[in-house]
Amino acid sequence: MSRIALVVSDVDGTLVTHDKRLTDGARRAVQRLREAEIGFTIVSSRPTAGMRFLIEPLGITLPIGSFNGSSIVDPQLNPIEQHLIPLTAARRSLDLLAQFAIDIWLFTNDAWLTRNGAGEYVPNEKRAIRADPTIVADFSPYLSSACKIVGASSDAALLRRCQAAIQQAVGAQATAVQSQSYYLDITPPGHDKGTFVETMARRLNIPRGAIATIGDMQNDLAMFKVSGLSIAMGNATDEVKQQATHVTASNDAEGFAGAVDIILNEGSA
Repeated sequence: MSRIALVVSDVDGTLVTHDKRLTDGARRAVQRLREAEIGFTIVSSRPTAGMRFLIEPLGITLPIGSFNGSSIVDPQLNPIEQHLIPLTAARRSLDLLAQFAIDIWLFTNDAWLTRNGAGEYVPNEKRAIRADPTIVADFSPYLSSACKIVGASSDAALLRRCQAAIQQAVGAQATAVQSQSYYLDITPPGHDKGTFVETMARRLNIPRGAIATIGDMQNDLAMFKVSGLSIAMGNATDEVKQQATHVTASNDAEGFAGAVDIILNEGSA
C-alpha cells in the first residue's frame, strides 16, 4: 500500500452525526491528519453552499466536491469545475419522479427549488444545508442550470424502483443514485465521487493508491473503487461495507474518528 497522502470524506452519515453536528472528536481527528501531513477534503451530494460550515472548523484548504462531485470549488466556494444535467435528462427525470409521486427538489449552483415547501424532508434539508428553499410553481425556467435533482421519500423501496426507471430512461445522459435511503440524486453524467478523487490525485500529483476514502452510502462506492484505502461507516448498508477495505463505528459513535485511527495506523506507514 502507498503511504496515504490524502483523505477524502463524505459528509452526511459520515463526517457529521445524524442531527448534522460536527463533533469535537471529528475536529480533532482532522487535526491529527494535518499533524501527520496528510491532506483532507470533503465530497458530498450536498449543494455547494451546504458545505460552507465545515470549511473553517476543519481548516480545509484543498478543493471540495459538491453535488456528488460534479461540481468542484475552492475553499472560498469559487467554482473550479461545474457540470450540469443535460436538459432532456432533467425533463425526463422530473416526469418520472412525478409519476412515482415523489417529492421533487431542483438545485442550481446557488438555489434550492421546490414546489412543496411542506415536503416531508424539507426540515431535514434545511437543517443540513442551513438554507431555506425557494418555492416555485414550475421548474421549467431552471432546467438549463440544474446541478442536481432530488427525489425525497420515506419509502426506500419506491425510491429504488424510481432509480431503476430513471437510469433506464436517461441512460448515459445522467446518473441516478441514492445519497441517503430517503434521497435519490440525479446528477450530470460522467462525474461522481470517484471522478472527484481522480481529479484530486491529478491536482496533487499523487497516485490514487495514496488516497483514503470514507463513506456510508451507495454514492460513495465510486470513490471506494478508485482509492487505495476505503472505510465504510458502521451505519452503512451491508452492500457498502462489503465493498470497503475496512469498517468503522457509526457516525453517532465517533466512527469518523475511528476511520482516521485506521488510516493513521495502517495507511501512513
